Amino acid sequence: MREVYHEELASVGDALVEMARLVGSAIGRATTALLDADLPLAESVIAADEKVDDLQRDLEDRAIALLARQQPVATDLRTVVTSLRMSADLERSGDLAQHVAKLARLRYPERAVPGDLHRTILEMGQLAQRLMAQAAEVLITKDVDAALQLEQDDDRMDELHRMVFQHLMDDRWKHGVETAVDVTLVGRYYERFADHAVSVARRVVYLVTGEHTDEYVPDTPLTP
Repeated sequence: MREVYHEELASVGDALVEMARLVGSAIGRATTALLDADLPLAESVIAADEKVDDLQRDLEDRAIALLARQQPVATDLRTVVTSLRMSADLERSGDLAQHVAKLARLRYPERAVPGDLHRTILEMGQLAQRLMAQAAEVLITKDVDAALQLEQDDDRMDELHRMVFQHLMDDRWKHGVETAVDVTLVGRYYERFADHAVSVARRVVYLVTGEHTDEYVPDTPLTP
């Protein structure tokens, strides 16, 4: 019976990793669809979000069943409750990737992002995908140092987000109000996506240490 219980706990963790990998792939493909005005790719990202939603519902059902049947305590209880919160972060990340793809679809056959912002948005998309890949790895390894490092790596996304706004506020902006709104939204989508990846990493720190990141003091310095 105890072996089955631990297998069920492990399956919840496996579902989180699968969700993280799916949404990481989704934001990468959505970025390509946005910058290349690739309608079939955008449609595939939009449709694929249903898989993420299904995984979250299944994970919630299993977690609630574990709470009801096994009444876990201590670390196991923390694992179940934290997993529910991480699944919500990952589901929202999938929604944000879908929003990027929907914007690509809305402006097709035109490109929603003007050429002078192409490089910045491309970097934001690549960084978002990389941060989520790091979050997936942290879910597997439970490496606290790597989880804390991810939060530092997110600083670049904040910098890129500021660069987008600076570009929009420049007197030389010549792409009109509609494009400005599109770019504002897409910049926000990437920034929020990265925040959710960081949130997952923070929750791993809590899962492993029982302390929140603003309370946790590592015994040794972070690895470079």
